[in-house]
Amino acid sequence: MTQETRYITTPIYYVNDRPHIGHVYTSTLCDVYARAMRNAGHDVFFLTGTDEHGVKVEESAEKRGITPRALADENAAVFQSIMKMFSLTNDAFIRTTDPRHESQVQTLVSKLLASGDVYLGDFEGWYDQGQEEYHTENSARELDYKSLISGKPLVRATEKNYYFRLSAYQERLEKLFSDHPDFVRPSGRCNEVLGRLREGLQDVPISRTNFSWGIPMPDDDEHVIYVWIDALFNYISALDLGEEQSELGKYWPVNYHVVGKEILWFHAVIWPAILMALDLPLPQCIYAHSFWISEGRKMSKTLGNFIDLEEIEKYIDVYSMDAWRYYLVTQGPLGTTDADFAAEKFHDVYNAHLVNTVGNCASRVTAMIEKYFDGVVPSDNGEIFAETDWKTICGDAVTCSLNAMDTFLLQEAVESAMSIVRQVDLFINTTAPFKLAKDETKQVELGAILYQCIEALRIASILLHPVIPVKMDELHQTIGVEMPSQNSAATLTWGGIQPGTLIQKVALFPRVEFATTE
Repeated sequence: MTQETRYITTPIYYVNDRPHIGHVYTSTLCDVYARAMRNAGHDVFFLTGTDEHGVKVEESAEKRGITPRALADENAAVFQSIMKMFSLTNDAFIRTTDPRHESQVQTLVSKLLASGDVYLGDFEGWYDQGQEEYHTENSARELDYKSLISGKPLVRATEKNYYFRLSAYQERLEKLFSDHPDFVRPSGRCNEVLGRLREGLQDVPISRTNFSWGIPMPDDDEHVIYVWIDALFNYISALDLGEEQSELGKYWPVNYHVVGKEILWFHAVIWPAILMALDLPLPQCIYAHSFWISEGRKMSKTLGNFIDLEEIEKYIDVYSMDAWRYYLVTQGPLGTTDADFAAEKFHDVYNAHLVNTVGNCASRVTAMIEKYFDGVVPSDNGEIFAETDWKTICGDAVTCSLNAMDTFLLQEAVESAMSIVRQVDLFINTTAPFKLAKDETKQVELGAILYQCIEALRIASILLHPVIPVKMDELHQTIGVEMPSQNSAATLTWGGIQPGTLIQKVALFPRVEFATTE
């Protein structure tokens, strides 16, 4: 496989909010993709970080009697800590208060001023204070003058701002969506953007004058660059694309900007238009997932069903980090429908998928090799048993899983790997090696069957590694397998485990009692 670059980003998280399941979910999705692409031999750059400017940070800091910088430092440290807590493999963590970022934002905005894509004008319309988003009269009317996210009333605003000529990019954006139907995924989200795009684009304000906590406009200290414009630039400032030379520039354009559906418009319309204005290549895909709800209801601190860091830690303590990751990836709102986080469902998925499938299969196979062959992997005679052509089965599953992972169909990628494990269990039930072991004349056949079981399990475990890395590392240590450091193509080819390899019985996922997270 030819090594290619892969670049994936989370949105940068606003430091006025404490980390919760939404932040952890998006970061975990990106981590799974990054791990899988590294395993496939690609050169990966995985970026996350914090969005630290804006009026909300300034106001929150004032209420606490501290500086905005102190508040940003405090909350950014919390977000950085969760990267370590969840073993996320991000290559960089950007803060919008980094001098490197701030200087590049001013450089890039200066280019937009020089090209005429940014101009000084007057704004009169409606403002969503919670989202820090402007609305025209038409869009505000459609929202019934309330925030789409919080439901709070929009505020009438009049002020002089610098504007970005978004309206000038209407036709180019329409052509972008026509030529690249997968630019926004999933498709339902793309349809939402197209519907709004057909209404016609208005120029958007990119500066504010009612607060000071932000990056000043070039040559005009009275104006602060709008927090959303500042934030969007992080994706290229992290690669130093605002500098004359950039060693990290090879990673652009990004493969996936992964965001929540509430910030899709900024990423799908405003951001590509800005990149067009700067004559920079466009992202390959904006992937906007849906929200988590809890026990059938919208998450709320008031209702007591909010999944915050403390609640997450309870699940990890009881079920393991890998179980948490598996549930998020396989049961999460990757599509256009919100996903329900329910304690009973979490427990059921843990038992059905991890205890009874992955864990049970690994335990059965390693136990039989330990019992019947003293822990030494037997030889495969190449015979096909029970009409199960493992080389073809695994080859097809590998192709499907890798392709799904590359196209960010993470749930399909996991399902392809799990199909191998389920097939091993069925194969054991059909061939009944525990019965063959009683017949001394069937030792060659028994050995071949168990070799095929352990080899299929090995291949499945490599495919599952990006999702449940801790437990798969544990399995690999007991069966003498090393994850590829460069390219997994050869590692995923049938016949990788060598006869004569010494293995041990393994127990991966212990059973736990339900309701122990309370």
